[in-house]
Amino acid sequence: MKTKLFIIILPAILLACNGNNNNSDAYGNFEAKEVIVSAETQGKIIQLNIEEGNLLNRDQKIGCIDTSLLYIQKQQLIAQKHAVSTKLANIKAQIAVQEEQMKSLKTEKNRIEKLFADKAATQQQSDDINGRYDVIAKQIVVTKTQLNSVYSEMDVIDKQSDLISEQIKRAIIVNPVEGTVIEKYIETGEIATMGKAIYKIAKLDEIDLRVYISGAQLPNVTLGQKVTVFVDKDENTNEKYEGIISWVSDQAEFTPKIIQTKEERVNMVYAVKVRVKNDGRLKIGMPGEVKFN
Repeated sequence: MKTKLFIIILPAILLACNGNNNNSDAYGNFEAKEVIVSAETQGKIIQLNIEEGNLLNRDQKIGCIDTSLLYIQKQQLIAQKHAVSTKLANIKAQIAVQEEQMKSLKTEKNRIEKLFADKAATQQQSDDINGRYDVIAKQIVVTKTQLNSVYSEMDVIDKQSDLISEQIKRAIIVNPVEGTVIEKYIETGEIATMGKAIYKIAKLDEIDLRVYISGAQLPNVTLGQKVTVFVDKDENTNEKYEGIISWVSDQAEFTPKIIQTKEERVNMVYAVKVRVKNDGRLKIGMPGEVKFN
């Protein structure tokens, strides 16, 4: 009786084992290239038109940070430059007067030199006119040096103004990549600091399944190869997708603990990325399986 019972139970056990056996070649989890968008300047968020799940275009303007203080600073620089430019006009006028004096002295110098050559002027007269001419020439040099100093001061103001203009420009929050907003870290009215994360975005129309294969499987895997991807549809069935191998690691590593494979965990494996078109049902972190065609 016991023998007959064992004969009846044994096929059922074998059938159950075969039913649970998975024919997939590799296992892993879905991932996407995520980009964290951070504030590029400091201030209160006065507008932020995004919510988690929004699809954003590249270079789309989605909000801005308060620039009131930056605007005031720029107006101060404009006023400062105007004051310096007034100083510049005064120096130029001074140089013009000195050059006219030098022109008159040159005429007088030429006349004295002719008289001195004809012995109609004294040595003292010649020395006096030459001395006065040299003095005005040096004064012009000194005054032009002041002019260069003012130009340098104005150049510094211009650079400070350009810096503030760039900060004002960066206060406009521009989305850098096309994708879907995954997480939002800050709300309108909160204070943003430079480098503080505002939101996370990822391109989800195509998503990668990172799986791990053994060294024995590696020769049969090539870039661009089409594979079949399975994800759980319910407790008993899988959903099937077509995938393409987009990346194969050139270095071996230990199998991550979260991954279940046919190989022992102590074995070295290679990471592989399978690109899959997402119909909206594939999520980051979702487990998946691959069957190499």
